[in-house]
Amino acid sequence: MSNYFDYASTCPIDEEALEAYIKAAREFYGNTSSLHDPGTKAEVLLSHCRQTLADLLEVNKEGIYFTSGGTESNLLAIEGLMKAGKGNHLITSAAEHSSVKNAAKKLEADGYEVNWVPLTKEGTIDVSELENLMREDTVLVSIQHVNSELGSIQPIKRIREICDKWGALLHSDCVQSFGKVDLKSMTPYLDSFSLSSHKVYGPKGVGALYISPSVSFQPLLPNGTHEAGVRAGTVNTPGIAGFITAASKSIRELQDRQSKVKALKREFLTALKDIRNHVTVVCESVNSVPIIGICMHGLEGQWVMLEANRRGYAFSTGSACQVRSEGSPSILEAVGISGEEAKSFIRVSFSHEQTSADIEGLVECLKEIASSYSNSF
Repeated sequence: MSNYFDYASTCPIDEEALEAYIKAAREFYGNTSSLHDPGTKAEVLLSHCRQTLADLLEVNKEGIYFTSGGTESNLLAIEGLMKAGKGNHLITSAAEHSSVKNAAKKLEADGYEVNWVPLTKEGTIDVSELENLMREDTVLVSIQHVNSELGSIQPIKRIREICDKWGALLHSDCVQSFGKVDLKSMTPYLDSFSLSSHKVYGPKGVGALYISPSVSFQPLLPNGTHEAGVRAGTVNTPGIAGFITAASKSIRELQDRQSKVKALKREFLTALKDIRNHVTVVCESVNSVPIIGICMHGLEGQWVMLEANRRGYAFSTGSACQVRSEGSPSILEAVGISGEEAKSFIRVSFSHEQTSADIEGLVECLKEIASSYSNSF
């Protein structure tokens, strides 16, 4: 039985991806920038991985840059695109990952102007408010495709239409959507996007950034020799090989994984019925994103997480429980959850490899925790 329900945080590495990592580490150890035979051999593998990822996403391989993960990809994109633009204005949302929020705050400190578009109670951005915030000097709009706390999916096509009206670029943090939704249907609408390996059962410390070759931008560090000068530092060839192996498998099995995740989510929500008077499912939706956010009334989310851990179950809480952070409202407050209730938030995230028995065990664990605190169950 799998008692791990924190897959939105990180996934165990897939066996095929691990094998690819080991093989590449042993046989393709050369520096991809070196001109000798071991370096050339590693460069051939790197080029193959770049082409494979481009094919999976139906984008130009010239726009793919391998990085250390989603955080670095977001920073490189936002800094590079903003500093290459003629304007001074960035728009992002109240629901972004900390890497995007921190990049936006850094730009603010550097003299750029940032606006935060609010969310609706469904967990998607307020499109009319986005339109109101757009300006002639808006360089970039950065909106996460799938929210990492609630699993809500943002209307990328509609956002693209608004960006086009004002001539703004559109970046999206697609870390939580890659391998869970059909991302290639979204890539034509994006000027840039970020990916992470360990969210699709690949090795940690690897990711990718795509920036359309038609977009002119400035690398964060000048005079780089790796990844077409966009990302400095020796390329992690074994990690990339593992990443692309895991990514290829996740896309190959996408429909099957989606149907399994939807079934597990339905079972989980149905099994919660006995305690639904004491639980709020935040932005409830049975889509293919394996994330469900819950507020357990009257219980501290941190306490619930630790009690579950004591019983052998792992899920998360954290960033969504921060009611307000330096002027940028928390995701829960943004969707209408009060500060006190937000403290009871937990995030459960599934895997397609889990079973009905795993779901039943988790729900029983939550019932036990609730009943140990209150006799009303």
